[in-house]
Amino acid sequence: MSAPIDFYFDFSSPYGYFASTCIDDIAQKYGRYVAWHPILLGVVFKTTGSAPLPSIPMKGEYSWRDFERTAQFHNIDYKRPAHFPLPTQHAARAMLWLQNQHGADVATAFAKAVYRALFVDDINIAEPAELARLAEPLGIDPIAMNEGATNYQIKDQLKAEIEVAMAKGVFGSPFVIVDGEPFWGFDRFEQVEAHLKSRRQTELRAVGGNDINKEKKPA
Repeated sequence: MSAPIDFYFDFSSPYGYFASTCIDDIAQKYGRYVAWHPILLGVVFKTTGSAPLPSIPMKGEYSWRDFERTAQFHNIDYKRPAHFPLPTQHAARAMLWLQNQHGADVATAFAKAVYRALFVDDINIAEPAELARLAEPLGIDPIAMNEGATNYQIKDQLKAEIEVAMAKGVFGSPFVIVDGEPFWGFDRFEQVEAHLKSRRQTELRAVGGNDINKEKKPA
């Protein structure tokens, strides 16, 4: 199987939310799967010296307009959240706990539910009680999840995950690394798909070439 697509995101990132609605479909189209990695932009920004777009003078008002315009352009459900900015460490830790205890598919379904809760239903995802309500329809024990998200092992795991991400050059959300190639931003997803398409075509040509060579070998 081809290498996975590493998808790095912060639950407070609107562009990360937009990316979350299509990254799995893009991967499946080209025979890949996605490894979802929650990060905390607040930690990253301490190194890069950056800040959330809406908090930056002049860029802030533009960014809110661009979030709405981008959602409309791509036909993605979106509502400007009242709870913003907000801390996302509990949601990120909960997702890691789910990956450990229930596997990637359940954790990914939870991540998509969290994103939709914030950017469509305007739910305060910083509240553990709200995350618990999102977990129940997925068959997750909400008490176990919230307790697991607060243990030191998970806290250390998230810290280590962020350090590894930054060592790979991750500095924003969404951030995709595929075949060693980094792509930052939802507006680079067409380039991500172009890369995947090119790799897929190369793989298919290689397989076809091998079949032809096998047929030419003497009996």
